[in-house]
Amino acid sequence: MVDLSYALHDRAHVLCPGLFRSLAPGDRKRLKLDIIYNYGQDERLEFGGKEPLGVLEMRVLQGIVAMAGPEGLLLENEDEASPGARQLMLSLFEPSNAIIQAAKDRPTSLIVRDSLRRLAREIGLVESGNNLRNIRQAVERLFGVTVMVRKGGRSEGFRLLSSYASDEETGDLFVALSPRIASAILGRIPHARIDLIEARALESDPARLIHQRLSGWVDPGKGAEVGVDKLAEYVWPEEATEAQARWRRTKVRKAVAEIGAAGWRIEELRKDFWRFTRPRLPR
Repeated sequence: MVDLSYALHDRAHVLCPGLFRSLAPGDRKRLKLDIIYNYGQDERLEFGGKEPLGVLEMRVLQGIVAMAGPEGLLLENEDEASPGARQLMLSLFEPSNAIIQAAKDRPTSLIVRDSLRRLAREIGLVESGNNLRNIRQAVERLFGVTVMVRKGGRSEGFRLLSSYASDEETGDLFVALSPRIASAILGRIPHARIDLIEARALESDPARLIHQRLSGWVDPGKGAEVGVDKLAEYVWPEEATEAQARWRRTKVRKAVAEIGAAGWRIEELRKDFWRFTRPRLPR
């Protein structure tokens, strides 16, 4: 049973160009993750990893963020931690010394302790062995991403996922989100609301990537205007030949129709240029 309807995500992670992208066969071996994003007036985020992040990683992170909202354990200063967070240190996974130290002197994080099957359900995937294996690999790719945040003269570095453990036999999953994402979930920094009901209704990777970017840009009940080539950049950040550009535009048009079917109101103001109006929040 799916019971989560939204994820409160860090707006900077949602809007960062190229952080998540459509991947062709061979791209994981050929490409690396090396993204610099200037967010706001004086903040810069640098993402690095040995592999690029695709649509599955984006969906998995959405699901983890959603699960951390109403159900996550707060991991903060050990003296002030909740009983559940303290018990976590004695859990099945026997956290490493690095994780235990994180509980003592790192900023607040959020813990998700659940299962790979539950995560599959929340992101709209069948709970098959192949899907569970792919999800576990996606979580491990996310864990391998480093993030450096620079603001003014101050720098802070961390992993996209602060810690991770899973058990293939039981399907158990343990994930600690980075302090940055935890701060967004807790309302301490600006967040983007990702509607998971809409996301689960989408069928193509371009639609999923465009939906997340629009959700970071357009607040519920508001609207924005954008054209086909800009939307294509949300999916394929690298430059294209004319033939590739025509193919991408065709894919984007289909994605726009999917997003409209998922609940957004879309008006074509002129050829390949639309106004997207996001549904209001339910009362």
